Amino acid sequence: MRKSLLVAPALLGAAALALSSCAQPPSPTSGATPGSASGNTAAAGGSGEFKACMVSDAGGFDDKSFNQTSYKGLTDAKSQLGIEIGQVESSNTADFAKNIQSMVDANCNIIVTVGFLLSDDTMAAAKANPNIEFAIVDDNPEGAAEVANLKPLVFNTAESSFMAGYLAASQTQTGKVGTFGGMKIPTVTIFMDGFAQGVNYHNQQKNTSVQVVGWDAGRQDGQFVPQPNPFENVAGGLQTAQNLTSQGADILFPVAGPAGEGALQAAKASGGNVNAIWVDTDGCESASEYCANIMTSVYKGMDVAVFDAIKAAKDGQFSNEPFVGTLANDGTGLSPFHEFDGKVSAETKSELEKIRADIEAGTIKIESTSQPKS
Repeated sequence: MRKSLLVAPALLGAAALALSSCAQPPSPTSGATPGSASGNTAAAGGSGEFKACMVSDAGGFDDKSFNQTSYKGLTDAKSQLGIEIGQVESSNTADFAKNIQSMVDANCNIIVTVGFLLSDDTMAAAKANPNIEFAIVDDNPEGAAEVANLKPLVFNTAESSFMAGYLAASQTQTGKVGTFGGMKIPTVTIFMDGFAQGVNYHNQQKNTSVQVVGWDAGRQDGQFVPQPNPFENVAGGLQTAQNLTSQGADILFPVAGPAGEGALQAAKASGGNVNAIWVDTDGCESASEYCANIMTSVYKGMDVAVFDAIKAAKDGQFSNEPFVGTLANDGTGLSPFHEFDGKVSAETKSELEKIRADIEAGTIKIESTSQPKS
């Protein structure tokens, strides 16, 4: 059943919990598996008959973003399925291949890798280990359809970001909203495309002239966090956010993993003049100290997708058919408005529900070359 944006106040907490990442960062336990670049690899007890494992991107499992949400799917599988789990955090891209191999060596039945940047190493490991199931969050690599033991878990966040863009355009006081990314990769620019298109749709429907700074969808060019390690560079995220606010943007849409916290810092320091829309998780849950400045979040149901892939592998029903999260299947959407619920008009809420229905029906066409095929 589809979740409504107009959630009754008494149900907001439950809805947010279901849609967001509430996992605590993992702590090392006895029986740690060797091979972790970060020294934070662990195996947890379970039935001993099935073991699911995970390799993070460089943000780590406490990134308030996609690693943390994906990790929640692993811990949910442990608690609900009674399985054994293992995990390893990556510190940088050089860790990916050896960390995946450490999970192979740990006799995992399924290995879930988290993030577009792990794509090549995941494909190579899946091909080299046909008796182990693999799933990758946030990419459907070219040639994956020919790899029977690799399942892509991808999300059409252009749809939900379109709604976020419309909301931002309806709430801005300056007539300018801003977005920036961690890196120019499809799993980032898909958000920025949808956001910009949603702003443009508001302009068409309401005869407004809200501007998007930080992203030109036509040129596919915009603002990104400075190197090195852009997704972990919170100071760089703050610098980029301040660049956008200096241009007049009063609503920020950071698509930069942990570095996006810089935008939340800028919003909090503004004294209410700047606010933000978070991504991947419900920011009021994963970054609760900034909730007063988070209007909503574009969530991705990575925890549910990871859990389902693990359960299918455990039950002998694993397939390499990609999972595509959409508005229609609740794989992505907008989180509750939390402290902004009274600031978003009933008219805007109704319009957002209509936009969601029109996107699901195909009446509104999202234009982003980064969209996954459904």
